[in-house]
Amino acid sequence: MKLIVGLGNPGIAYQFTPHNLGFLAIDRMANDCGVEVRNRQCHALTARTEISGQQVLLAKPETFMNLSGMAVRELVAKHEISPEAELIVIYDELDLPLGTIRIRQRGSSAGHNGMKSIIAALGTQKFLRIRLGISPERKIADGVKFVLTPFRKSQLRKVDEVLDNAAEAVNVILKEGPAAAMNRFNRKAEPEAD
Repeated sequence: MKLIVGLGNPGIAYQFTPHNLGFLAIDRMANDCGVEVRNRQCHALTARTEISGQQVLLAKPETFMNLSGMAVRELVAKHEISPEAELIVIYDELDLPLGTIRIRQRGSSAGHNGMKSIIAALGTQKFLRIRLGISPERKIADGVKFVLTPFRKSQLRKVDEVLDNAAEAVNVILKEGPAAAMNRFNRKAEPEAD
């Protein structure tokens, strides 16, 4: 079984903020599969389903972003998941433009507190991650405020596209492997047509 974890903060106040793109991606996949992410286990909301012929457990930690590792460690232990082979973490990335996706098989947290927590909890950086760009076109003064402020209406089309792409990236990873997904999705975002 694969464990697919989306990062975010629980609660309605955070629901449609950039920092919750991981949660929104999990919800999109659950919706596509006709399941609800509502079973409580290991400090997370979860749902079992099948994607591309493989059993998966979709999970949204309820520990708040900075403690995501607690839930991920418990889920990995309970379901005997090998992080290197069976874990995929989906999260927001302020260093990438909104609408961009980057898939990596290992790496540091790059300052992302949720990833910092997971790496510390698992004791490894070797697990697959799908980074979803959230950076706006103009410079932002306060990154923390930005990631916790709801998306603007003008951004929602791009958000919708990136959620579709994240779900498709998971399909490709499960069907054809990480290398194929990286070749397909780790491209520069196309400039907006006028």
